[in-house]
Amino acid sequence: MSTASVRIPTPQPAVGGAAATIGSNVRIEGKIIADQDLVIDGQMAGTIEAPGHKLTIGPNGQVKAAIKAKDVMVVGNVEGNIAATERCELGPQSRVLGDIKTARILVQDGAYFKGGIDSVRSGPS
Repeated sequence: MSTASVRIPTPQPAVGGAAATIGSNVRIEGKIIADQDLVIDGQMAGTIEAPGHKLTIGPNGQVKAAIKAKDVMVVGNVEGNIAATERCELGPQSRVLGDIKTARILVQDGAYFKGGIDSVRSGPS
C-alpha cells in the first residue's frame, strides 16, 4: 500500500528579499502588480500581474482574477484565466476554472481543472 504525500509549496525568496504574502484573513479587490514573488493565501478579485516572477495561490487562496506571471503554482482555488510564460502547476487539492496558457504544465493527481490549455513555446521563437 502506498501513501501519497501532499506537497505544499514553500515560496522561494525573490531576488533581493523574501516573497510577498497576502494572508488568509486579507481580501483584495482590484489589480495587483508584483515585482517580486507573491503568495496569495487570502481572497482576491480582479487582476494579478507578476511578470518575471512566481505566483503561488496558497491552500486558503480564493482567487477570481485574470493571472499573468512567469510561474504559477495553484494549491487553492482560481476562477479566471492563467497566463504563465514558463510553467503552471496545479496541486493535488487545487480547483481551477478557466483557460491556461503556458509553456509547461503539471497537473497533479487530485487537482480539479475545467477549461482549455494552450501550450506555447517559452522564450523567443
